[in-house]
Amino acid sequence: MEDRLEFFRSGGADGSAASRRRWRDELKAQIVAETLEPGATVRGVAERYGLRANRISEWRRLAKDGKLVLPAAEGPAEFAPLVLSDEGPGASPSETSSSTDVPPIEIAVGDVMIRLDAGTSAARIAEIVRAVR
Repeated sequence: MEDRLEFFRSGGADGSAASRRRWRDELKAQIVAETLEPGATVRGVAERYGLRANRISEWRRLAKDGKLVLPAAEGPAEFAPLVLSDEGPGASPSETSSSTDVPPIEIAVGDVMIRLDAGTSAARIAEIVRAVR
């Protein structure tokens, strides 16, 4: 029971002999997500968790670089999640569906709209998404 209470007191962070806390990625992501809420500040969130603001800024950089996955935002989503999948080996887009049945793939980033043929491979789409990120 005492171990469980200590876990919650530490905010889910593991302590080491040097009294440095190691934060789980899930908790880091939750903390970073809190800083992205309207009206939230990095400093305010840092104070709530007993952290320095620069530590949370480091985690925000990790999230921006795709090295820390943030939880999905609550509320109605504006876009569907991107799911990449090539059809089975050897299947070409013309075999699975005709180009008139499948609309082109559209990637919108700010004012830029990228339209790709429906037959574009998942690997190529992933490269483009990484490039425009």
